[in-house]
Amino acid sequence: MSALMILQLCIVLGALWLGSRYGSLALGAISGIGLAILVFGFGMKPGTPPTDVIYIIIAAVTCAGIMQASGGMDWLIQLAEKLLRKHPARITFLAPLCTFFLTVLVGTGHVVYTLMPIICDISIKKGIRPERPCGIASIASQIGITCSPIAAAVVAFITISGANGYAITIPKVLMVTFPACILGIIMASVASYKRGKDLDKDPEFQKKIADPEQREFIYGNSATTLDKKIAPESKRAVYIFFGALLVIVFFAIFQELLPAHETIKAIKDAPDVQLLGSRVKISAEQLAKLGVSVDGITQMEFTPLKMNIVIQIVMISAAALMIIFCKASAKKAVSGPVWQSGMVAVVAIYGIAWLADTYFANYLGEIQEMLAGMVEKYPWSIAFAFFLVSVLVNSQGAVVVAMLPLAYKLGIDGWILLGVLPSVYGYFFIPNYPSDIATVNFDRTGTTKIGKYLLNHSFMMPGMVHTIVACVAGYLIAYLYHSMGWI
Repeated sequence: MSALMILQLCIVLGALWLGSRYGSLALGAISGIGLAILVFGFGMKPGTPPTDVIYIIIAAVTCAGIMQASGGMDWLIQLAEKLLRKHPARITFLAPLCTFFLTVLVGTGHVVYTLMPIICDISIKKGIRPERPCGIASIASQIGITCSPIAAAVVAFITISGANGYAITIPKVLMVTFPACILGIIMASVASYKRGKDLDKDPEFQKKIADPEQREFIYGNSATTLDKKIAPESKRAVYIFFGALLVIVFFAIFQELLPAHETIKAIKDAPDVQLLGSRVKISAEQLAKLGVSVDGITQMEFTPLKMNIVIQIVMISAAALMIIFCKASAKKAVSGPVWQSGMVAVVAIYGIAWLADTYFANYLGEIQEMLAGMVEKYPWSIAFAFFLVSVLVNSQGAVVVAMLPLAYKLGIDGWILLGVLPSVYGYFFIPNYPSDIATVNFDRTGTTKIGKYLLNHSFMMPGMVHTIVACVAGYLIAYLYHSMGWI
């Protein structure tokens, strides 16, 4: 590894670190500074921004944002609250499952902010230490990303895998990630069940409630959505949204039903063609990109509609139906947290992935040479790289877009990469993610906290338990399916 390569890697890591400190849009924007230094300062060839993935995120987030504007999200939160209040003693297990499924359905973990105060409230009223359900519930809200058919990480995995010769569908991805992540959540919930002291035995908490003002603050307040009236249009929006998800999954399973279009494909190993009256030669691949068909060089074939296009069409259409039939305000949607957080993710993925692709593409040979031995012997070890990058970039979609092409170029099989896909969630490690910070603020007892030494926080233990269990389970499930010829 040359000194120049190390210097440029430090620029990449420095841009990611600085962006993560400012957060939000800054992560993608500051990545642009790193990209500018590499391209203009060192003369690197710029990589390719992940436009396909970005388009899908925009479509999915627009649809989810419109559903939230219609009041549909309130209904989902209300259903979750009814379940939790019916079984308060089991909240450490039920709360993370609720936040997980909300994320799976909507494709973003930012839908849990309304539910988290309710989880805290139920825990306090039942005398359960809020840190137990809140820590794992915040973690589970992000775990659902790799199990959602419209989440950026899943769509990016399918798109990039297809481009690298590993054809995989949404249902097949979920066949691996869903059971693996559920098992990880259950094990993390078990580890959290008796975590810390009960409130009546916690001297720090008892000292706090000895103050009448603090006692009133903790026990006097109540958070609920049950008093909110849900309009028929809100429920209708949820039905439209779920219908769109079913259509996407249906076409993912039965792709032969999708329309096919005639395209020009370059013949492998075809010779270059010298242009008429010119000494310039053009390859078969270039001819195919230009849409020029030449006998013996290119051939016509029928290509089915790609799933990334299907997802975009279905999501945008569903959003339109909600606007027309569910009184959903487009203006209200763009001011809502789901749409705003989704657009922040778009900018982050745009900048981070472009920066990473530029660096890795220019040093692919050197990276392959350095990692060849380890990856060849322990291909699953790529999970450590996914996890470490996630700690820096705070986006599972960005990790997939930035790292998956490199993993395929290193020769790692697609089923292995699918098995360790849960490792792209590592940004709980440093507690600076909005959902974690919000959870700390929602817990009126103060038991959910960021420790004095930063890493000794309430999310570390459940996060590590889940990641390790989900990756091991995912790898074993993927190996089983692969050996059976299913994936």
